Amino acid sequence: MSKSFVTRFTVLATLAGILFLAGCAKKQAKAAPPSPPPPPTPTASLTATPADIQQGQSVQLSWNTSNATDINISGLGTVSASGTQTVTPEDSTTYDLSAKGPGGSADASARVTVTPKPAPPQPSISEDELFRQNVKDVFFDFNKYDIRADQESILQSDARFLSDHPDIALSVVGHCDDRGSEEYNLALGESRANAFRQELIKLGVSGDRIKTTSLGKEQPFCNDNNEQCWQQNRRDHLAKD
Repeated sequence: MSKSFVTRFTVLATLAGILFLAGCAKKQAKAAPPSPPPPPTPTASLTATPADIQQGQSVQLSWNTSNATDINISGLGTVSASGTQTVTPEDSTTYDLSAKGPGGSADASARVTVTPKPAPPQPSISEDELFRQNVKDVFFDFNKYDIRADQESILQSDARFLSDHPDIALSVVGHCDDRGSEEYNLALGESRANAFRQELIKLGVSGDRIKTTSLGKEQPFCNDNNEQCWQQNRRDHLAKD
């Protein structure tokens, strides 16, 4: 075997080995699959129309999401990927949307401002009704005409009302229980009415707005013959003039 032949054989064997290895490498490269793309990130949007309402009115919530498998809206719970729903919140509310999927999560929110209903107009109250509601009678001890300590707060409340309503004039009528003569009780009733008038004047009520009179034991408020009934009749009764 000549030397040249051995050399050519060696070269050919080397080339064959290179080609074989290249082929193996190519097969290995084709066998490895490409890496899959990452899952897309979810998107989310939420709107409220209108965003400002008066209490009792309704709002339409509208939402849209993509790439999400778990979608929730506060107050509504689990919802579809997109949709609308009418809500009637009693108070100002923020609705929060959460969308979750393989690629992550996305959030959205919508604020609804609720204005309370205005209070219904109150029926007007006549001056006569205001007087009846706020001005109270005062009571006296037997055979007395000075204002008792436990009646001072009533006197002061009556004076405040009259000061706040300077156009109102009134009559103070003195009453007595049925013990004693008619003449005596008329005088006692007059003393009671005048005593109350003077106290009102001290508290700032103009005297020319106050008339006084006495009915004595006439026109009683109670006709039973006992102390509880007599006490009801020992009074100054106030009436709008």
